[in-house]
Order: sequence, then structure tokens, then C-alpha cells
Amino acid sequence: MESRILQLISALRASGVRVSLAESAEAFSAVDIMGIQDRESFRLSLRATLIKDLKDIPVFEKLFPLFFGSGQPPMMGGNPSDDMTPEEAQMLADAIRQMAENLRQRMERLMNGEPLTRSELEALAQLVGLNQADNLNYQNWMAQRMMRAMAFPEVQKAMQELMEQLAQMGMNRERVEQIRELIRQNLQGMAEQIKQFAGQRIAENLSQRPPSDNIDSLMNRPFHALSDEDKRLLQHEVKRLAAALKTRIALRQKHAKSGQLDAKATIRASLKYHGVPMEIRHRDRVKKPKLVVICDISTSMRFCSELMLSFLFALQGQVRKTHAFAFIDHLEYISDEFTGSNADQAIASVLWRMPSGYYNTDLGWSLNDFNNEYMDTLNSQTTLIVVGDGRNNFNDPRVDLFTVMSRRSARTVWLNPEPPALWNGDSDMPKYAPLCANVLKVGNLRELAEAVDQLMTT
Repeated sequence: MESRILQLISALRASGVRVSLAESAEAFSAVDIMGIQDRESFRLSLRATLIKDLKDIPVFEKLFPLFFGSGQPPMMGGNPSDDMTPEEAQMLADAIRQMAENLRQRMERLMNGEPLTRSELEALAQLVGLNQADNLNYQNWMAQRMMRAMAFPEVQKAMQELMEQLAQMGMNRERVEQIRELIRQNLQGMAEQIKQFAGQRIAENLSQRPPSDNIDSLMNRPFHALSDEDKRLLQHEVKRLAAALKTRIALRQKHAKSGQLDAKATIRASLKYHGVPMEIRHRDRVKKPKLVVICDISTSMRFCSELMLSFLFALQGQVRKTHAFAFIDHLEYISDEFTGSNADQAIASVLWRMPSGYYNTDLGWSLNDFNNEYMDTLNSQTTLIVVGDGRNNFNDPRVDLFTVMSRRSARTVWLNPEPPALWNGDSDMPKYAPLCANVLKVGNLRELAEAVDQLMTT
């Protein structure tokens, strides 16, 4: 219990609440007097000793249940087959058996009211980057990512199909509705379990965060787990990284000019020396790449694409030609913004012109815009780069157009902050990925910088 109180105090300090050593000691004294048996008295004793400003009370009220629980675990229902007739139970078993294996397993757990195990929650946390998150504003966001990784949208759709199938098999309507309600309650209970776990893990991370973050830790932190202050620090850091990359790539290109022996050029050069090969000529092995870059600047991708555009601006001298585009629900050509010398102004102009919003991404329509106006920017010398999460809000992904674009290009590379395990729901990545030469995960600044370096190397 003492360690949890210390974690709470650390989390309060990390959240901007001033808690002195004397106030910490008062908190322990109050707990000794009031005890911990009565949860409400325990909560009030900690709040009275640790919080001295009214504006800090909401922070305390949000953190306290994350360290000491809400007092009410998520409720999971029972098994509907307990009061079914043998015929109805067999009917339900047959209907579930016809589902795909992964959906069947999830549906059976929901039918039985089985909560997620600790190891399963830990695996989900690792997958979605929860272990690096230390901002409570992202609790719901991280919980949604964990539910997406568990294919919650597909499970909900499968539940509806299961109900329809049971009705077709002859189960009475009242029993079907009873099963539907129980599964819905269990699904809600599992969602609440995930949300509680996400909040608890973020609070624990917050309590362990040092007083000031160093850049190395921020570079490894997922984009979706960054605070506004973190983003400001990384925007400054990306300029340093871009300058270092530019120097390294320029040296690499310079050293790579001595490629294979060019016999014909060597013979021609030797004529002025009466046939003696005094000057050995080599073929240029590396040519500066030609890029077409399409960036998703919707809400979920905005910061990642902003950093990518910063890299592109800084590396203009290391490419032959760059055609840059940005999209949300339509495509816009933005290369003209990068003709000046100020990257910040250029990127700010693009983002101001295309304000973000939720659930309005339409990559398919943007590909249609590209097909109608800019397809001639692609040829056998071009590398096509797409920066986006492939989420299309169930709009037509226009895979036919992306196929044409990929075939016209020398190679196609997709930079996506999400791992393949999250390519479900409204994600069209399973359709786009086979058409790409490579799909690189760029969930944080370090991965993005490494991806840019790799693009400029091969």
C-alpha cells in the first residue's frame, strides 16, 4: 500500500500538482489514523493532505481510482446456455461453430463471460505502445487501440450475423434477444476492463517518469502518446536529425560515385596518352532518387506526416525531384509550398489550408484525384511513398487506381505508424500492402528517421 501511495504522489507531481515532502508525510500520517478499510475515508484523507488547490482536485480524482481501483470491477454476465433447452443449446453451438476460428474463440469467451487475463492485457499493451504512454488524456484512445487489436468491430459484426443465423435456424425471438443482450453486456464489461487497465498503466508510467524527459525517450515514444509539449520538443529535434541525415546521405552519394569500371570511357580517355590507361573511369553507381510522396494529414496522422514533410524539406538537395501531396478527403499538390527557405512556414501553410477532422479521411477519393491530374508524375524512375495508416472510414479504397500507380513506379513504399496486428476494422492496409515493395512501421520519430534514411539509401 505504501508503494501505491508513493506512486500516486509521483504521478500527481508529474501532472503538475505541487506536493511537498511535508505534505507527503502528512498523507501517510492521515492514512495511519483513518486506516484503509473504508475506501471513501481513505480517499478523502489522501485528498485533504495532498491537494491544497481547488484546480488540482480533478487531477487527484482521476488518478486515485487508477492506483486504488474504482471499488467496482467490470461486470461480466453468465452463460445463456444455463437455462436453454438442449435443442437451443445445440442450435447455438452449431451457429458458433460455423464462424472463422479467431472470431469463434472470441465469441465463445463472450458467451461464457470470461475476462481477459493479465498476460493478454500485457500483450495488448506492448502491441499498441501503452507502455510508453504517460498522459491520462490518452486513456480512451489507448483503450480503443487495444480493442481494435482484439478486432472488436469484427466481433460486433459477427454478433449481428450470429443473431440472424439463430433466427433462421428457428430459435424464438425472445431467446435470440436474451443472447444478444448478454453478449452485449459481456462485450461492454471487457471494454471497461481494457479501459481500466489502460488508465492504470498510464498512471504507473506517469509515476515513474523523471522530472524532465530526455530526447532519447521521446524519440521512442509513439506519436499518439505525445503531449503538446513533447511534440514541440520533437519538432525541434527533427531539424537536427534532418541536418545529420542530409550530411550522411550527401557523403554516401559522393563516395558511391566510383562504381564499376567503365571500359569504354577509360579507353577513350587513354587516347590522349597514346593508349596508356592513365585515367581510370567508373560508372556512376548512385543517382539521386525521384520521389512522389502522398501524406495523410488527418487527425490521427497529422503529426507523423508533419515530421515527414520536415525531413523532405531538409533533404531537397539529395533528390532529383520531389512531388509532394497531402490529403484528408481530397488530394492537394503541396510542392509549391516548399520553394522557399523556411520549412516551418511551408508546413504551417499546408496544415492551415487543410484543417483536420475526425472520421473524414477518404484515401480512395484522393487516389481518384491523383489519377485525374497527377498520374504523369510517376514513371520507371520514381519511388512512390505513401505516409498514412490506411484507414479509410469504410469508403471505397480504389485499389484499382493504387495498382496502376504502383505498376508505373520503380517501387512503392508505405510508411504506417500501426503494426499489422491493428490492420482491421476500417483499415484497408491488407489490400494495399501486397502492392507495395515494402511497408515500414513508423510509430515514433526514431522509426521515421530510420525509414527516411533507408529510403534514401536503396
